[in-house]
Amino acid sequence: QVQLVESGGGSVQAGGSLRLSCAASGYTYSNYCMGWFRQAPGKEREGVAALYTGGGSTYYADSVKGRFTISQDNTKNTLYLQMNSLKPEDTAMYYCAAGRGPRPPFLFNVNFWGQGTQVTVSS
Repeated sequence: QVQLVESGGGSVQAGGSLRLSCAASGYTYSNYCMGWFRQAPGKEREGVAALYTGGGSTYYADSVKGRFTISQDNTKNTLYLQMNSLKPEDTAMYYCAAGRGPRPPFLFNVNFWGQGTQVTVSS
């Protein structure tokens, strides 16, 4: 059974930082694209950042470039999202996701979703 379990969300003031984690299990972690999506109230879910677990390019939404960094620990099948210089507009539910492709710099089609972790940024 595929599981993507997010952690690390919370409330922070504008300018602050958070690091999200996603522990993956139940499938072969390698050879998949992994990434983070977010959905704010009343808005569509959007891709934030993505990578290919085998290495190579990354994908970032324009709104987070220079502030967010996606990374992974292959030995732990864990994906991370370091979020710095947070803004109120970053407030959303953040979802971990996995898919077969296409690989970054494109945003992949999602096969598996996590349950989400809430990030709230106050001004």
